[in-house]
Amino acid sequence: MATYECDKCGMSVNATCAKCDAPLVNDVLKLDSGVEVQISKCPNGHGKIKSPLCCGQDMTCSIG
Repeated sequence: MATYECDKCGMSVNATCAKCDAPLVNDVLKLDSGVEVQISKCPNGHGKIKSPLCCGQDMTCSIG
């Protein structure tokens, strides 16, 4: 399961898909410009989200 953590305050969050309740998995989305964006996605194809925000910045998730 993807666990996002705030680098500033240490808060962390786990995410699941609301359609199937499956734990979201960490992934990387490559944009046409070549930029890579860290995302979490449903393993059953229900969609993907960008990292959540905390303390005014993106929360991070280690890729493993």
